[in-house]
Amino acid sequence: VHGFPGMLGSLDCVHWEWDNCLNAYQSLYTRGDHGYPTIILEALASQDLWIWQAFFDYVGSLNDINVLNMYLLFYDMYNRTSPDSSFQVRVASYRYEYYLVDGIYPEHVCFVKSLSCPNDCKMLKFKRAQEKARKDVERAFDALKKCWHILKYFAVFV
Repeated sequence: VHGFPGMLGSLDCVHWEWDNCLNAYQSLYTRGDHGYPTIILEALASQDLWIWQAFFDYVGSLNDINVLNMYLLFYDMYNRTSPDSSFQVRVASYRYEYYLVDGIYPEHVCFVKSLSCPNDCKMLKFKRAQEKARKDVERAFDALKKCWHILKYFAVFV
């Protein structure tokens, strides 16, 4: 849909405030940069807001990289046992499909980050298209948050 051959989707992590965390556990589930207990969700989403893979955890001290290391989605790629899913863009051949990620993710063959300093109009246009495509996972998180708030509202009346 976005015009990026071989792209499987966008990958990102979000920390949601955990309203119902017991007082005894709040320090365990609170990150220093948030100041309140959080639940972490790392998800892989496509353009239609379909979440293909998700990882939930409660420990607030986890960050994107800690979660990534526990995420079984990339186990085969890291061990180079994943199936060959070759594709070609112009004259360049690629063996693995990829995910769009933000700057915190490590350098890896399956992660594509946005260009940091585009030096001409063509590269700037490409960077904007990449960033637009990466917003898919952000939109999926927003949709989940809206559903969560609606469910919490109805749970009060049950």
